[in-house]
Amino acid sequence: MGTTQRTVLVTPIRKTFQYGDQTVTLETGEIARQADGAVMVNVDDTVVLVTVVVDKRATEMKDFLPLTIDYQEKTYAAGRIPGGFFRREGRPSESEILTSRLIDRPVRPLFSKGFGREVQVIATVKSLNPAVNPEIPSLIGASAALSIAGLPFNGPIGAARVGYKNGEYILNPAMIGLSPDSDLDLIVAGTEGAVLMVESEARSLPEEVMLGAVLYGHEQMQVVIQAIKELAAEVNKPQMEWEPLQSDPELKAAVAEACADQLGEAYRIQDKMERYAALTEIRQSVFDKLAGEDSPWPQPQVYGAVEKLEKEIVRGRIIAGEARIDGRDTATVRPISIRTGVLPRTHGSALFTRGETQALVITTLGTERDSQIIDALDGERREPFMLHYNFPPFCVGETGRVGSPKRREIGHGRLAKRGVLASMPSLAEFPYSIRVVSEITESNGSSSMASVCGTSLSLMDAGVPIKSPVAGVAMGLIKEGDQFAVLTDIMGDEDHLGDMDFKVAGPAEGINALQMDIKIDGITREIMEQALAQAKDGRLHILGEMSKVIDTHRSEMSEHAPRIIEFKIHPEKIRDVIGKGGSTIRALTEETGATIDINDDGVVKIFSVQKSAGEEAKKRIRLITADVEVGKIYEGKVARLMDFGAFVTILPGRDGLVHISQISDERVERVSDKLKEGDVIRVKVLEVDKQGRIRLSMKAVAEDEAPDA
Repeated sequence: MGTTQRTVLVTPIRKTFQYGDQTVTLETGEIARQADGAVMVNVDDTVVLVTVVVDKRATEMKDFLPLTIDYQEKTYAAGRIPGGFFRREGRPSESEILTSRLIDRPVRPLFSKGFGREVQVIATVKSLNPAVNPEIPSLIGASAALSIAGLPFNGPIGAARVGYKNGEYILNPAMIGLSPDSDLDLIVAGTEGAVLMVESEARSLPEEVMLGAVLYGHEQMQVVIQAIKELAAEVNKPQMEWEPLQSDPELKAAVAEACADQLGEAYRIQDKMERYAALTEIRQSVFDKLAGEDSPWPQPQVYGAVEKLEKEIVRGRIIAGEARIDGRDTATVRPISIRTGVLPRTHGSALFTRGETQALVITTLGTERDSQIIDALDGERREPFMLHYNFPPFCVGETGRVGSPKRREIGHGRLAKRGVLASMPSLAEFPYSIRVVSEITESNGSSSMASVCGTSLSLMDAGVPIKSPVAGVAMGLIKEGDQFAVLTDIMGDEDHLGDMDFKVAGPAEGINALQMDIKIDGITREIMEQALAQAKDGRLHILGEMSKVIDTHRSEMSEHAPRIIEFKIHPEKIRDVIGKGGSTIRALTEETGATIDINDDGVVKIFSVQKSAGEEAKKRIRLITADVEVGKIYEGKVARLMDFGAFVTILPGRDGLVHISQISDERVERVSDKLKEGDVIRVKVLEVDKQGRIRLSMKAVAEDEAPDA
């Protein structure tokens, strides 16, 4: 006799609160119960399921945090079936990768120091309201799921999207990106007491407006943090047990004795590769001495002690007011070198070098059909401006995989694009699709900001009428207790050993993009104000160096760049230009070498590498679409002879009849006595009847009278 299974009724735990104009519901306990933490977030019908799982195997803790964030969009959320042959979601889109990074950046610093178990966070969009972008719900869900998972997570965090229009901040606006409704699209995330992450795109806003937006978002997100705290308290999951590597005073003393002086000298070597070679040799010597087979200390523990000593040396010097690794003070930008027109056959190119960071940036112009097709969750759209960033391994003197872009490359490319986007011309002003590629050829800090500078230079070199030149600079922070130092134009070592990565890009008038990541519990308003002020000084200095080479777009594009001729025809004439089965437009393309696009409104765009080819195509289209005018003189070709006259082609597809009586003032017995097929003659239009038949005359044209068409 079989057993009877009973259905277990689950009562989920819910927290609902008002967040600006939106209603947010956090729910846990019913779905994905085998995950360590699972929260369903509903923000006005945009629903995201966020799960957290930690590796619970009794393996040795790693000496880093192996945290993986995967954000994924399901097309069923928007009521769509995926395209493609398999009709299912494929590899992550650029948008999904960027959102994964957006979630990772504020949560990673909040794990307890020394926790090294593998953690995976998966955020899946289950339902989409087009007015609510899933980014903020996903950040809120990740914070809530981590807070109830029993992990050593020092959260929760909140997140807010902030817009700005007419002097007022807008909380969680329906529209995302820069739009007529907002001059700012800013996402800020932080804990109850401090800001941890900022990602923004703006329309050249002043520093004080950007700072105000960050503080406004942090103030508004407190309602989110409080709701997550209440949810975690009600779930009340026990904290997992784990043992961090303990600090060993004996090891610290042994490491200091073995290499303190050598490390101090190594961090005075200004050349990056020489410094790295010296540091590698010192570290290996310490490992051989202190982490051998008979040593009581494992290598990860020795490595951590050496790294801690390096931090103390570099940070201590900066806090004490000493020179930085390369001899600069805290506010100086590294030496800058600029060249434009570097590559002879590209449409625009620039080489931007700042210290040991270098970007070779190339601009390519194309037609609207070259725009990138974005198949987003909320529908398909075209993007006419593309910026791609490549970071090959040789730029840091290493070997490595070369292939599809990694998450970091996609993120840095998007940041650089945000930096210049507000300064780009509209399609009406410059009817080209534009692709910019930033090839990082050397790197020692802030290659994304070098890409912003190089992009601005390359666009101007290509003749793109950008509204104003744009530059970017990366700021750093060293904070010990109440003492701090803000660093302008940070190097790679200062980024690694410091507490903040703060990037600012824009023209002289204001900020186009602001990105901030904090490695400590947070920073104060005073620090942010100083960082913005120093960043402005640095940005203006870089713009000054750029203007010495090129300060506006070139008046003439490269001879290798395509030309676009734009004009309008009557919509009823579109079929004449296209022809039966596309025969006419195909012939025009083949014979002139130009590419021709016509939209439904009759706007014609002719794209050609040679100007003469475009002008010829325009001339032919004008002839095809022209109306025959009575009294006008045309130059036409005799198409065929008849007993009663000759048919003459005066416009493409438009033949008129010259009656035998209109060939000459003299009597003509046979048409062939005066004309033969292929002759080019001048004729005047006498009449166009209601049926469209055209009557022509040769004898009405004086010998010295020029044709009108």
